[in-house]
Amino acid sequence: MTLTVRGIVAGYGRGPVLHGVDLDAGPAELVSVLGASGSGKTTLLRVVAGLHRPDGGTVRFGDDDVTAVAPERRRVGLVPQEGALFAHLSVARNIGFGLTPGRRAPLGRSAAAAAARERVGELLELVGLADKAGRMPHQLSGGERRRVALARALAPRPRVVLLDEPFSALDAGLREQVRGEVVTALRAAGSTAVLITHDRREALSVSDRIAVLHGGRVEQTATPRELYAAPATARVARFVGDTALLPGTVCGAHVETVVGRAPMRAPAPGPGDAVLVVLRPEQLRLTGPGAGGAPGEVVHVEFLGEALLVGARPDGGPTVRVRAAPGEHWRPGDRCCVRIEGPVHVVPDA
Repeated sequence: MTLTVRGIVAGYGRGPVLHGVDLDAGPAELVSVLGASGSGKTTLLRVVAGLHRPDGGTVRFGDDDVTAVAPERRRVGLVPQEGALFAHLSVARNIGFGLTPGRRAPLGRSAAAAAARERVGELLELVGLADKAGRMPHQLSGGERRRVALARALAPRPRVVLLDEPFSALDAGLREQVRGEVVTALRAAGSTAVLITHDRREALSVSDRIAVLHGGRVEQTATPRELYAAPATARVARFVGDTALLPGTVCGAHVETVVGRAPMRAPAPGPGDAVLVVLRPEQLRLTGPGAGGAPGEVVHVEFLGEALLVGARPDGGPTVRVRAAPGEHWRPGDRCCVRIEGPVHVVPDA
């Protein structure tokens, strides 16, 4: 199933929150909408789910225009932030809730109830909870509750699954594990899904494509690799990863910066244009004084286990962050040289 959102304008009576938003998700594709608080992420999710009527634009599922269709008729699976399980129902009954119209759970002996039980069994296997069907929500871990919420959203075979920051309440270690389990289940189910998140690492690690939302407008939509390596604006560059943005001047196929000269990735701006050079920590190298590069001083050092993240200030320039090997020994106050390795990406200096 494809999701096509075009020109969505929506708000709450005091001016629009969304200003002509476009979004696409192809069959079995996971697209993340990445943005800070107040960017319009939740409003966009509510419009797609049918919970908020837009002032303009269209929402289509496949060939069907569902812009004015009631939420219960859209066949949308929604996974909310807290899971929102029914505390008085078992895992199996939570998953099966709503599969048999007019019943609280699939208990009867009718054909519909039998089909519902079979579907619940499939989903319990899919999310790895077949041995916990009879447990109550309070007997589950936080990660298990998220998997039950996903299974419940998948139960009626929705055309689109919407995930509203479902991992935000989990601690860091559990979040990564549960995120992997949920994405694996979505892939196995072949679901078209939209993940709402403010966590760039989350978006980069699980998405087929990412739409960066700022101020109710999509600034860029791209694959995670494209977004990280070639952000369209300085704001996107900052938002999707650790970066230094250094003023540069275009000289042919190269750009001059305070840390030296580097080739530019195509397409390149015109000669003499003022640009900002996007430098990720892994694009910079730190050497001892006199070893080549821009002389400077170490400002701070962060030990990350697998690497060191060193803040170095080139003489006459701003501090940049450099990824160094964990075996290197740098201390604040050490003199050093900073140099760029490989071609760089530039964005307009605006």
